[in-house]
Amino acid sequence: MGDKIKHTKSSGNVYADMGFKDAKERLVKADLAIKINQIIQKRNYKQDKAADVLGINQPKISAIANGRLKDFSIERLIEFLNKLDQDVEIVVHQKPKNKRRAALFKVVVAAA
Repeated sequence: MGDKIKHTKSSGNVYADMGFKDAKERLVKADLAIKINQIIQKRNYKQDKAADVLGINQPKISAIANGRLKDFSIERLIEFLNKLDQDVEIVVHQKPKNKRRAALFKVVVAAA
């Protein structure tokens, strides 16, 4: 009963933890896609309506909904958010000198 369970602390990026070389990009795309999907669901859009609003076909909406994002650039996902009446801000600031981590690249989603 006293057996210790082995575990590894997450880096905060599941893609980095899994060893993907493009982990930062994958995480940003996933965060953007989550926001796109939340808006589509909140507006009660069916996939064909969402496709019409975003100017793409329904299979691409399905791909976004299911996290298949390899065919979408960060820029394109941002464009979709703009088409959903969302402002997207990119903020650049100096990394704190006392941090030993790599430079940060993340998406912060404001509450609606």
